[in-house]
Amino acid sequence: MAHRPVTLAAIIGAHGVTGDVRLKLFAEGLESLTMHKSFNDGALTLRSLRPGNNGAIARFAEVSDRNAAEALRGTELTVPRDALPALAEGEYYHTDLIGLPCISTDGADLGTCVTVENFGAGDVLEIERPDGKRFMVPMKADAVPEWGSRIVIDAAFVA
Repeated sequence: MAHRPVTLAAIIGAHGVTGDVRLKLFAEGLESLTMHKSFNDGALTLRSLRPGNNGAIARFAEVSDRNAAEALRGTELTVPRDALPALAEGEYYHTDLIGLPCISTDGADLGTCVTVENFGAGDVLEIERPDGKRFMVPMKADAVPEWGSRIVIDAAFVA
């Protein structure tokens, strides 16, 4: 997991005509971005950042006009894992959970965690079963009593 870059935001479009971009934030607040000078292995250098509707507005040194900004739509802003603060007990980065095998508390193979969403009430894991069907589980202690090299899901929460 230490080698995986961590995605902090994604560019969702251009803002204005001078090269600013709109960001969807995956981290907590603007401070999580301002602590980094560059993203994507140095490909994008942060010049400025300010709050925006439902996210943030950023300017990168390498982007000088609206066309260049629009071309970046969908680009994820990543940083190396070792550039992030250490986690406290019980904390995790979404990237640490994605790809982990999942089992139920009764030992059944449930599949793999394919994404972590947050719709406002806390994180929700999306699990893909071996047959390709998916289900979701809240990332709360009663539903997910254990995670690390695998995710253990209480059998009562398995759909």
